[in-house]
Amino acid sequence: MSKNVSIQDFVAALRRFPESAFSGTEEILRFVDKTPVAPDTLGAYLTWDRQHYTRNLIDKTPLYELVAICWDVGQSSSVHNHRDQNCWMAVPIGKLLVENYRVIRQNLDDGKCQLEPTDTVEMNPSHPCAVDPLEPVHRVVNSRDFNQRAVSLHVYSRPFDTCVVYSAEQGTCGVIKLHYNTEYGKAKQL
Repeated sequence: MSKNVSIQDFVAALRRFPESAFSGTEEILRFVDKTPVAPDTLGAYLTWDRQHYTRNLIDKTPLYELVAICWDVGQSSSVHNHRDQNCWMAVPIGKLLVENYRVIRQNLDDGKCQLEPTDTVEMNPSHPCAVDPLEPVHRVVNSRDFNQRAVSLHVYSRPFDTCVVYSAEQGTCGVIKLHYNTEYGKAKQL
């Protein structure tokens, strides 16, 4: 495993990538894999909420945004996509499951969809992953069985502020607006 770097060094290196690196998934995935972030450098970006995971903006450029997501025990995201953007995820603290889905059919106009589960991947400090751009629908889970908090770092290509969420059980889908709980280590101004 590679030597851990500070979040500041991670950001500085990420900012040096050309635009082309964010078009595919391989180059940034290699970077995330070979450049693990030292957990003790993340303190300013970690906030917790017992009711819901938190999204904490670390860095944002026209090419990407870097967000620390803090997961309490048992928390999970909705099943969602990334609106044709790439996403790379690393877990410097704890471990998480990524449950992937295939969209059988989707109609946003009437809010109906059909999904089927495909596979589940475990992320941990030595195993980051990239969302498959061909089948980008997934959810992230901090299983109660893990019995520990987790932090994931998400690099999203070309920042976006909406995504499609799905209910596989109800066969429904719709667009939601995304928000940050903190920005650059400070509480978000209302």
